[in-house]
Amino acid sequence: MKRVKIITDSSCDLNKDIIEKYDISIVKLNVSFGEDIYEDGDIEKSEFYKMMDNSKDLPKTSCPSPEKFAKHYDCKEDEILVLTLTSKLSATYSTAVLAKNMFLEENNKKIEIIDTLNGSIGQGLLVVRACELAEEGKSIEEIVSEIEKLKNEVIFFGALDTLENAIKGGRVNPLAGKIINALNFKIIIQVIDGVVKPVDKARGDNNCIKKVIDSVSKYINDGDKKSLSIAHSNCIEKAEKIKEIMKDRYDFKNITISEVGSVMGTYTSKGAILISIL
Repeated sequence: MKRVKIITDSSCDLNKDIIEKYDISIVKLNVSFGEDIYEDGDIEKSEFYKMMDNSKDLPKTSCPSPEKFAKHYDCKEDEILVLTLTSKLSATYSTAVLAKNMFLEENNKKIEIIDTLNGSIGQGLLVVRACELAEEGKSIEEIVSEIEKLKNEVIFFGALDTLENAIKGGRVNPLAGKIINALNFKIIIQVIDGVVKPVDKARGDNNCIKKVIDSVSKYINDGDKKSLSIAHSNCIEKAEKIKEIMKDRYDFKNITISEVGSVMGTYTSKGAILISIL
């Protein structure tokens, strides 16, 4: 049976060991500080947050070029499945489709592309599930059908430690944002239908962690064997604390902790915690 090659973009925030385990191809997005353009991952994460703190303006992110995708399509496998960052936040999906049309003008392969309607670890969970299905010997049609169903079942919440980036990006009134920061309020967000929406707020780290865990827990039924993914923006202690609480409370199939990359980190800023289950 032909092996299906799984490709995704760097916004998935997957750990290196998972990428290597499933031989996942990663197409990198770009992050720029003024005229300086970097591929996602070129800058050490701790250094990236320092650069962002010292920058007056928010870094800009951009999707990969069609040529970047096409280069990954040129692989030994005859069947390729691509899972991208939500099309409601990025042009990455449409670029992957454009690259497919260009590539198939001169090559004969089967390429399927899925808009995950997720990002970061929500997207990552779908990528891992696609890899598992491929290893089980499922056909590309079966994998696409399953992932299209599962992408609407991903539960994804997060907590932003600061609104500094939202202020820099002009998405929050500077005065209102500074007042919220001064009051030590953290914003609870949820990814719904491919869009990030603020759904609650909390004061202080402990209260914030409790609210995020409670939000996620509403979607977990007793006996569920779900996968849990936690990502952090330069705050591993928070991620470990959440892992221990969730591990004591539920019997997960597996739990992973990863670090938010430059693309997602541009919008979450440092101190953010993301939790996703599938």
